[in-house]
Amino acid sequence: MMNIAVAQSGGPTCAINASLVGVFRESLKEPSIDAIFGSVNGIEGIIGNHLVDLKSMILTNDDIELLKQTPSTVLGSCRYKLPDWREDEEVYKKIVKTLKQRNIGAFFYIGGNDSMDTVNKLSEYFSTIDLYVKVIGIPKTIDNDLCVTDHTPGFGSAAKYVACTMHEITRDSTVYSMPSVTVVEVMGRHAGWLTASSAVLHAMGETAPHLVYVPESEFSLENFLSDVRQEMSKHKAVIVAVSEGIEVPEGVQSGVVDNFGHKYLSGIGKYLEDIVRKEIGCKVRSIELNVMQRCSSHLASKTDIDEAESIGAAGVRCALSGETGKVMAFRRISDMPYTVVIETADAYEIANNEKHLPKEYINSAGNNIRDFALSYFLPLIQGELNPIMSQGIPKHFAIHESVLK
Repeated sequence: MMNIAVAQSGGPTCAINASLVGVFRESLKEPSIDAIFGSVNGIEGIIGNHLVDLKSMILTNDDIELLKQTPSTVLGSCRYKLPDWREDEEVYKKIVKTLKQRNIGAFFYIGGNDSMDTVNKLSEYFSTIDLYVKVIGIPKTIDNDLCVTDHTPGFGSAAKYVACTMHEITRDSTVYSMPSVTVVEVMGRHAGWLTASSAVLHAMGETAPHLVYVPESEFSLENFLSDVRQEMSKHKAVIVAVSEGIEVPEGVQSGVVDNFGHKYLSGIGKYLEDIVRKEIGCKVRSIELNVMQRCSSHLASKTDIDEAESIGAAGVRCALSGETGKVMAFRRISDMPYTVVIETADAYEIANNEKHLPKEYINSAGNNIRDFALSYFLPLIQGELNPIMSQGIPKHFAIHESVLK
């Protein structure tokens, strides 16, 4: 008999708890697994031996279904960068102490590129000290920028929210007779997947978003103003989708960085709003979608949530088969009918790397997404959940705060 531990890390999503459900449900089926521990605040919980017994908290099938629909990370998250064990072994010794004390034979880390760096470092270190603990990465990120995998859990729901919100903004912006420009700022540090997903509205016959700017295409303020003027000659209300990560002058964004050296980005929408107001002089507003993109579970994609659970379960089967240092990944077989299979990839292939939006998805002017690219996005946003409601709003599963302290 062995115990397992699972943790969640990085930015929350609508689907990260569904992957936790996948790990939990699959582990319940396995006679060789006894306790299922949740590590509080990612790898920090393992370092500090702060684990909770998930079997004592997730008691019924109703609990499981509610958790599956709950956004954010129920176990808490972190942005902790493990040092190289060759340079600083102390933190690794703390991790090993916890794992041995708790009789943990497998550790599952649900996260993005930086979390897969942790998976890679831990699996490497354990092999050098002959510690038989399997380490498996379960992917997640709304940015969809993990290499190898076709897409990441969390992205489909975020894309659905962005597209739905853009659709509603489009309706709202057309009610007045005066010309207007609306700039919608979408998350995406270096990869424009989420911003590009707003173009799925074109598959419905919408002309909006009329302009789409992503980090993979060179951004020019002069060209932007020319693009806006050209679209204003055709449309009363111009809708612009812009990634937070496009290149802008110094000082527009904060410049503050996290533990992995990533800049905190926001402000491009407001910056472009001011430019349009000054140079064109029309009615203009900017809208920063911000964290709503990753926590709006009432608009979650059923495809995304179901896949998130499936890939979590596959991670358990992978560990039980004896593999370690692996990350679960989707491989797409076809767009129509939409078909994917779950495979494994080596963690070092994914850790600290980024997958960018293909250049061929972007039109020659660098200001919109080509129609053929929509077949990539559309399957990922399909299906709706039936939210479990209370007092007119969706219910969420929560572990009591005192347990997480």
